[in-house]
Amino acid sequence: MQIRVKVNGVDYTHDVEPRLLLVHYLRDVLRLTGTHIGCDTSICGACTVQVDGNATKSCTLFAVQADGCEITTVEGLSTNGELHALQEGFKEMHGLQCGFCTPGILMTMDEYLKINPNPTEEEIRHGLKGHLCRCTGYQNIVKSVQYAANKLKKEEVPV
Repeated sequence: MQIRVKVNGVDYTHDVEPRLLLVHYLRDVLRLTGTHIGCDTSICGACTVQVDGNATKSCTLFAVQADGCEITTVEGLSTNGELHALQEGFKEMHGLQCGFCTPGILMTMDEYLKINPNPTEEEIRHGLKGHLCRCTGYQNIVKSVQYAANKLKKEEVPV
């Protein structure tokens, strides 16, 4: 089946097998390997991308279901070589160790901060539901999201 998608601002058209999962399309066809395959059951969240602005676990969606959609992967977060506030937050606040879960968390928290730009620690922890991190204990992930929320608020202040 032929699909047309926009991924990180670039239009693509490909013939794909109807059973091809979106995560495999992104990694194997487009070679965007920032989206990780963790559990293949939607429990870990490592494969999370944004489909039309909504955080979506790409191991639960067939590529053909994304036909006509706009997809953002972790590679699409940075702009002109500058880290997104979340990426900077994870760097500055030591929000990752092995980094395997990080791309999915970044994509979920990017959507979350658009909905709730001033989250409490408890709200951030609730927003992280559906993501497993075996390394960090989440404390620095929460600090990283708080860092990003504060930075994004400062960027939005009119001059």
